[in-house]
Amino acid sequence: MSDYVIRLYKDSDYDVSRDLFAEGLVEHTNKAFQHAIRLPHIWLPVLAVLLLPALNLLSIAMSILMAVTAIVVVYYCSRYMYTSYIDYSLSDDMLDIRKYYLQREGYSFWVAESTSGEVMGTIAALPSSDPGGEKHLELRRLSVAKHHRGKGIGSVLCRTLIDFARKRGYEAVVLTTTLSQVNAQKMYEKLGFRHTQTLYLLGPLSKVLGFSFLAYKYDIPAA
Repeated sequence: MSDYVIRLYKDSDYDVSRDLFAEGLVEHTNKAFQHAIRLPHIWLPVLAVLLLPALNLLSIAMSILMAVTAIVVVYYCSRYMYTSYIDYSLSDDMLDIRKYYLQREGYSFWVAESTSGEVMGTIAALPSSDPGGEKHLELRRLSVAKHHRGKGIGSVLCRTLIDFARKRGYEAVVLTTTLSQVNAQKMYEKLGFRHTQTLYLLGPLSKVLGFSFLAYKYDIPAA
């Protein structure tokens, strides 16, 4: 018997749902940073700065300071890619979860709750706004508390959403996730989602950091 249940969102879940969403995203900063720092157009200039003292063009102390500064800037820029999206979302759909997800046709928001009453995870559904996606349901806000991962909660939440889509006649479930969310990608693929597209944000910062999104799609079998 499972030690948790999946149920619809209640107003008492508000703070923990927002916290799970924010904490779940910002923790990917390190992986995004590691990806960025491996890019040739980032690590080569840093290496060049460290080699300048050998050419008597800069002191060792100054070259180290410049290299460390550059690395720190890359880290905080990687973090900003997540925190800016978190701030936007908390003032958009996550500002009034009930109004946005439970009072609109085709939308929904679920939580996984333990037998002791703890909210362990969340997931949201809404009709896709992508061109040609009129029969697609979008998966959003999938978050599982760090200390409850590995229990299959994320998969059960996804199946709940897929069942919701199937009962309402949708043809597919779609989602986007960032390149650094490797564990999420593995879970989606295990559930039957397939990678359909890699999307790059416009703007110089995202290009410098190599920040990208992966689009996935789950085709619902015809009845």
